[in-house]
Amino acid sequence: MTARERGDLAEAMLPVAANLAVLVHGEGGPEDVQEVLAGLTDQQRNALIVVLAGLVDPEQSVGKALGWLDHNEHGALTVPSWSEDRSVRELAPEAGEGLDDDFVDPVAVHRFVKGFRVEVQDAEFLEAVQQCGARGMTLADVDRLRGWRKKTAENWVNRLRKRYQRAGRVFPDLGLPRARSFSEEDVIRIRERSFDGASDMELGMSYDVVRETIRAIVTGKRYAEYGGPIRQTRSQESLKASREHMCGHAAGSTADQAGWQAKNALLTPQERDVVRQRTVDGEGVKDLAVEYQVSVKTIRNYAA
Repeated sequence: MTARERGDLAEAMLPVAANLAVLVHGEGGPEDVQEVLAGLTDQQRNALIVVLAGLVDPEQSVGKALGWLDHNEHGALTVPSWSEDRSVRELAPEAGEGLDDDFVDPVAVHRFVKGFRVEVQDAEFLEAVQQCGARGMTLADVDRLRGWRKKTAENWVNRLRKRYQRAGRVFPDLGLPRARSFSEEDVIRIRERSFDGASDMELGMSYDVVRETIRAIVTGKRYAEYGGPIRQTRSQESLKASREHMCGHAAGSTADQAGWQAKNALLTPQERDVVRQRTVDGEGVKDLAVEYQVSVKTIRNYAA
Protein backbone atom coordinates (compact mmCIF):
# COMPACT_ATOMS: atom_id res chain seq x y z
CA MET A 1 0.00 0.00 0.00
CA THR A 2 1.11 3.54 -0.65
CA ALA A 3 1.45 6.04 2.18
CA ARG A 4 -1.73 7.77 1.00
CA GLU A 5 -3.65 4.49 0.98
CA ARG A 6 -2.46 3.66 4.49
CA GLY A 7 -3.53 7.10 5.64
CA ASP A 8 -6.96 6.72 4.06
CA LEU A 9 -7.38 3.30 5.68
CA ALA A 10 -6.41 4.62 9.10
CA GLU A 11 -8.87 7.50 8.70
CA ALA A 12 -11.61 5.03 7.73
CA MET A 13 -10.90 3.00 10.89
CA LEU A 14 -11.23 5.99 13.22
CA PRO A 15 -15.06 5.69 13.56
CA VAL A 16 -14.63 1.94 14.18
CA ALA A 17 -12.06 2.69 16.91
CA ALA A 18 -14.43 5.20 18.48
CA ASN A 19 -17.25 2.66 18.36
CA LEU A 20 -15.09 0.05 20.11
CA ALA A 21 -14.13 2.56 22.79
CA VAL A 22 -17.78 3.30 23.48
CA LEU A 23 -18.65 -0.39 23.59
CA VAL A 24 -15.80 -1.38 25.88
CA HIS A 25 -16.44 1.50 28.25
CA GLY A 26 -19.87 0.21 29.15
CA GLU A 27 -22.28 0.52 26.24
CA GLY A 28 -21.73 -2.98 24.91
CA GLY A 29 -20.45 -6.43 25.71
CA PRO A 30 -18.06 -9.04 24.31
CA GLU A 31 -20.58 -10.08 21.67
CA ASP A 32 -20.82 -6.51 20.37
CA VAL A 33 -17.05 -6.20 20.15
CA GLN A 34 -16.81 -9.57 18.39
CA GLU A 35 -19.43 -8.50 15.88
CA VAL A 36 -17.49 -5.34 15.02
CA LEU A 37 -14.20 -7.21 14.59
CA ALA A 38 -15.78 -10.01 12.55
CA GLY A 39 -16.79 -7.55 9.86
CA LEU A 40 -13.19 -6.39 9.25
CA THR A 41 -10.50 -7.78 7.00
CA ASP A 42 -7.04 -8.57 8.37
CA GLN A 43 -5.74 -5.40 6.79
CA GLN A 44 -8.47 -3.33 8.42
CA ARG A 45 -7.81 -4.97 11.82
CA ASN A 46 -4.13 -4.08 11.59
CA ALA A 47 -5.01 -0.48 10.77
CA LEU A 48 -7.53 -0.45 13.62
CA ILE A 49 -4.84 -1.53 16.09
CA VAL A 50 -2.64 1.35 14.98
CA VAL A 51 -5.49 3.85 15.33
CA LEU A 52 -6.41 2.54 18.81
CA ALA A 53 -2.78 2.82 19.89
CA GLY A 54 -2.71 6.37 18.57
CA LEU A 55 -5.65 7.29 20.80
CA VAL A 56 -3.65 6.46 23.94
CA ASP A 57 -1.44 9.10 25.55
CA PRO A 58 1.76 7.23 26.53
CA GLU A 59 2.57 9.87 29.16
CA GLN A 60 -0.57 9.37 31.25
CA SER A 61 -0.52 7.02 34.22
CA VAL A 62 -1.46 3.37 33.79
CA GLY A 63 -4.09 3.76 36.48
CA LYS A 64 -5.78 6.54 34.54
CA ALA A 65 -5.53 4.70 31.23
CA LEU A 66 -6.44 1.18 32.30
CA GLY A 67 -7.82 1.33 35.84
CA TRP A 68 -11.40 0.98 34.65
CA LEU A 69 -10.59 -2.50 33.35
CA ASP A 70 -10.92 -3.97 36.87
CA HIS A 71 -13.83 -6.40 37.27
CA ASN A 72 -15.63 -7.69 40.31
CA GLU A 73 -16.43 -11.34 41.01
CA HIS A 74 -19.53 -11.10 38.81
CA GLY A 75 -17.57 -9.93 35.78
CA ALA A 76 -18.95 -6.40 35.87
CA LEU A 77 -16.74 -3.34 35.44
CA THR A 78 -15.88 -1.62 38.72
CA VAL A 79 -14.98 1.93 39.68
CA PRO A 80 -11.58 2.88 38.19
CA SER A 81 -8.51 2.32 40.32
CA TRP A 82 -6.04 5.21 40.29
CA SER A 83 -3.36 3.56 42.43
CA GLU A 84 -1.05 2.74 39.51
CA ASP A 85 0.92 5.92 38.87
CA ARG A 86 3.41 4.61 36.31
CA SER A 87 3.02 6.02 32.84
CA VAL A 88 1.92 3.89 29.92
CA ARG A 89 5.37 4.49 28.39
CA GLU A 90 7.04 2.98 31.48
CA LEU A 91 4.80 -0.08 31.21
CA ALA A 92 5.97 -0.77 27.64
CA PRO A 93 8.75 -3.40 27.49
CA GLU A 94 12.22 -2.02 26.90
CA ALA A 95 13.84 -2.84 23.60
CA GLY A 96 16.87 -5.04 24.02
CA GLU A 97 19.22 -2.50 22.51
CA GLY A 98 22.44 -1.30 24.05
CA LEU A 99 24.37 1.92 23.86
CA ASP A 100 26.09 3.25 20.79
CA ASP A 101 29.85 3.67 20.96
CA ASP A 102 31.26 6.70 22.77
CA PHE A 103 32.71 8.37 19.67
CA VAL A 104 31.70 12.02 19.41
CA ASP A 105 31.94 13.98 16.18
CA PRO A 106 32.42 17.62 17.29
CA VAL A 107 31.25 18.91 13.91
CA ALA A 108 27.96 17.02 14.22
CA VAL A 109 27.51 18.30 17.78
CA HIS A 110 28.22 21.89 16.68
CA ARG A 111 25.69 21.67 13.86
CA PHE A 112 23.13 20.11 16.22
CA VAL A 113 23.48 22.97 18.70
CA LYS A 114 23.24 25.52 15.87
CA GLY A 115 19.93 24.01 14.74
CA PHE A 116 21.13 22.42 11.51
CA ARG A 117 19.56 19.17 10.36
CA VAL A 118 22.06 16.50 11.31
CA GLU A 119 21.94 12.90 12.51
CA VAL A 120 23.68 12.26 15.85
CA GLN A 121 24.42 9.14 17.85
CA ASP A 122 23.66 8.71 21.55
CA ALA A 123 27.00 10.06 22.81
CA GLU A 124 26.82 13.01 20.42
CA PHE A 125 23.28 13.77 21.55
CA LEU A 126 24.34 13.83 25.20
CA GLU A 127 27.29 16.07 24.40
CA ALA A 128 24.99 18.43 22.47
CA VAL A 129 22.51 18.51 25.37
CA GLN A 130 25.37 19.36 27.74
CA GLN A 131 26.37 22.28 25.53
CA CYS A 132 22.76 23.43 25.37
CA GLY A 133 22.53 23.17 29.16
CA ALA A 134 25.67 25.31 29.50
CA ARG A 135 23.79 27.98 27.55
CA GLY A 136 20.92 27.83 30.02
CA MET A 137 18.63 25.80 27.76
CA THR A 138 16.21 23.16 29.01
CA LEU A 139 15.18 19.98 27.21
CA ALA A 140 12.04 21.79 26.08
CA ASP A 141 14.30 24.43 24.52
CA VAL A 142 16.18 21.63 22.72
CA ASP A 143 12.88 20.43 21.28
CA ARG A 144 12.14 23.92 19.99
CA LEU A 145 15.68 24.32 18.63
CA ARG A 146 15.40 21.08 16.68
CA GLY A 147 11.76 21.50 15.67
CA TRP A 148 10.84 18.30 17.52
CA ARG A 149 7.60 17.35 19.19
CA LYS A 150 7.29 18.10 22.90
CA LYS A 151 9.29 15.80 25.22
CA THR A 152 11.26 14.23 22.36
CA ALA A 153 14.58 15.21 23.93
CA GLU A 154 13.34 14.30 27.42
CA ASN A 155 12.27 10.83 26.27
CA TRP A 156 15.62 10.28 24.53
CA VAL A 157 17.46 11.25 27.73
CA ASN A 158 15.27 8.93 29.82
CA ARG A 159 15.87 5.99 27.49
CA LEU A 160 19.62 6.56 27.62
CA ARG A 161 19.56 6.85 31.41
CA LYS A 162 17.90 3.43 31.64
CA ARG A 163 20.45 1.91 29.25
CA TYR A 164 23.30 3.33 31.31
CA GLN A 165 21.77 1.79 34.45
CA ARG A 166 21.42 -1.62 32.78
CA ALA A 167 25.03 -1.40 31.61
CA GLY A 168 26.23 -0.46 35.09
CA ARG A 169 27.56 2.88 33.92
CA VAL A 170 27.24 6.30 35.51
CA PHE A 171 24.96 8.59 33.56
CA PRO A 172 26.70 11.90 32.79
CA ASP A 173 25.60 15.14 34.39
CA LEU A 174 23.93 17.14 31.61
CA GLY A 175 24.06 20.40 33.52
CA LEU A 176 20.50 21.25 32.62
CA PRO A 177 18.90 24.16 34.47
CA ARG A 178 15.82 23.45 36.45
CA ALA A 179 12.70 24.93 34.94
CA ARG A 180 12.08 28.17 36.78
CA SER A 181 8.63 28.97 38.05
CA PHE A 182 7.23 32.48 38.02
CA SER A 183 4.71 34.07 40.32
CA GLU A 184 1.60 35.68 38.93
CA GLU A 185 3.09 39.08 39.76
CA ASP A 186 6.27 38.25 37.81
CA VAL A 187 4.31 37.03 34.79
CA ILE A 188 2.16 40.17 34.64
CA ARG A 189 5.22 42.39 35.05
CA ILE A 190 7.07 40.57 32.24
CA ARG A 191 4.11 40.92 29.90
CA GLU A 192 3.68 44.60 30.75
CA ARG A 193 7.37 45.32 30.13
CA SER A 194 7.21 43.43 26.84
CA PHE A 195 4.12 45.43 25.85
CA ASP A 196 6.02 48.64 26.67
CA GLY A 197 8.80 47.66 24.27
CA ALA A 198 11.30 45.59 26.25
CA SER A 199 12.90 42.89 24.10
CA ASP A 200 12.80 39.19 24.96
CA MET A 201 16.59 39.25 25.30
CA GLU A 202 16.45 42.13 27.78
CA LEU A 203 13.76 40.45 29.86
CA GLY A 204 15.61 37.15 29.76
CA MET A 205 18.72 38.82 31.17
CA SER A 206 16.64 40.53 33.86
CA TYR A 207 15.12 37.25 35.05
CA ASP A 208 18.15 35.03 34.29
CA VAL A 209 16.34 32.82 31.79
CA VAL A 210 16.72 32.17 28.06
CA ARG A 211 14.81 34.25 25.54
CA GLU A 212 12.60 31.31 24.57
CA THR A 213 11.20 31.20 28.12
CA ILE A 214 10.27 34.88 27.98
CA ARG A 215 8.69 34.42 24.55
CA ALA A 216 6.55 31.56 25.85
CA ILE A 217 5.34 33.76 28.71
CA VAL A 218 4.53 36.89 26.71
CA THR A 219 2.70 34.93 24.01
CA GLY A 220 0.60 33.04 26.57
CA LYS A 221 2.03 29.60 25.89
CA ARG A 222 3.07 29.46 29.54
CA TYR A 223 0.94 30.74 32.41
CA ALA A 224 -2.12 31.21 30.24
CA GLU A 225 -4.18 31.49 33.43
CA TYR A 226 -2.41 34.70 34.49
CA GLY A 227 -3.21 38.22 33.35
CA GLY A 228 -1.24 40.87 31.55
CA PRO A 229 -1.11 41.87 27.87
CA ILE A 230 -0.52 38.91 25.57
CA ARG A 231 1.65 39.41 22.52
CA GLN A 232 -0.19 38.31 19.40
CA THR A 233 1.90 36.10 17.16
CA ARG A 234 2.09 37.27 13.58
CA SER A 235 -0.20 35.41 11.23
CA GLN A 236 1.07 33.80 8.07
CA GLU A 237 -0.86 36.41 6.10
CA SER A 238 0.87 39.32 7.81
CA LEU A 239 4.25 37.66 7.47
CA LYS A 240 3.65 37.14 3.77
CA ALA A 241 2.49 40.71 3.32
CA SER A 242 5.58 41.99 5.12
CA ARG A 243 7.90 39.89 2.99
CA GLU A 244 6.12 41.04 -0.16
CA HIS A 245 6.46 44.68 0.85
CA MET A 246 10.14 44.43 1.74
CA CYS A 247 11.30 41.95 -0.88
CA GLY A 248 9.52 43.24 -3.95
CA HIS A 249 6.84 40.61 -4.52
CA ALA A 250 3.99 43.09 -4.72
CA ALA A 251 3.22 46.29 -6.62
CA GLY A 252 4.16 49.38 -4.67
CA SER A 253 6.55 47.50 -2.41
CA THR A 254 9.80 49.02 -1.18
CA ALA A 255 11.78 46.91 -3.61
CA ASP A 256 9.44 47.74 -6.45
CA GLN A 257 9.75 51.47 -5.78
CA ALA A 258 13.55 51.17 -5.70
CA GLY A 259 13.56 49.41 -9.06
CA TRP A 260 14.99 46.14 -7.72
CA GLN A 261 14.48 42.87 -9.51
CA ALA A 262 11.70 41.32 -7.45
CA LYS A 263 12.21 37.70 -8.44
CA ASN A 264 15.77 37.75 -7.07
CA ALA A 265 14.94 39.59 -3.83
CA LEU A 266 14.76 37.10 -0.95
CA LEU A 267 16.15 38.95 2.06
CA THR A 268 17.16 42.57 2.34
CA PRO A 269 20.66 43.39 3.67
CA GLN A 270 19.10 44.47 6.95
CA GLU A 271 17.19 41.20 7.25
CA ARG A 272 20.33 39.21 6.51
CA ASP A 273 22.12 40.93 9.39
CA VAL A 274 19.20 40.19 11.68
CA VAL A 275 19.12 36.54 10.59
CA ARG A 276 22.85 36.18 11.22
CA GLN A 277 22.58 37.66 14.70
CA ARG A 278 19.54 35.57 15.62
CA THR A 279 21.32 32.36 14.61
CA VAL A 280 24.27 33.44 16.77
CA ASP A 281 21.76 33.76 19.63
CA GLY A 282 20.68 30.16 19.04
CA GLU A 283 17.46 30.46 17.07
CA GLY A 284 16.66 27.57 14.75
CA VAL A 285 16.90 27.98 11.01
CA LYS A 286 13.52 26.30 10.49
CA ASP A 287 11.71 28.87 12.64
CA LEU A 288 13.47 31.71 10.85
CA ALA A 289 12.62 30.22 7.46
CA VAL A 290 8.92 30.13 8.40
CA GLU A 291 9.01 33.69 9.74
CA TYR A 292 10.74 35.12 6.67
CA GLN A 293 8.81 32.93 4.21
CA VAL A 294 11.95 31.58 2.55
CA SER A 295 13.59 28.19 2.34
CA VAL A 296 15.76 26.74 5.09
CA LYS A 297 18.64 26.78 2.58
CA THR A 298 18.31 30.55 2.20
CA ILE A 299 18.49 31.06 5.96
CA ARG A 300 21.53 28.80 6.21
CA ASN A 301 23.29 30.87 3.54
CA TYR A 302 23.21 33.87 5.87
CA ALA A 303 23.44 32.05 9.22
CA ALA A 304 26.51 32.43 11.37
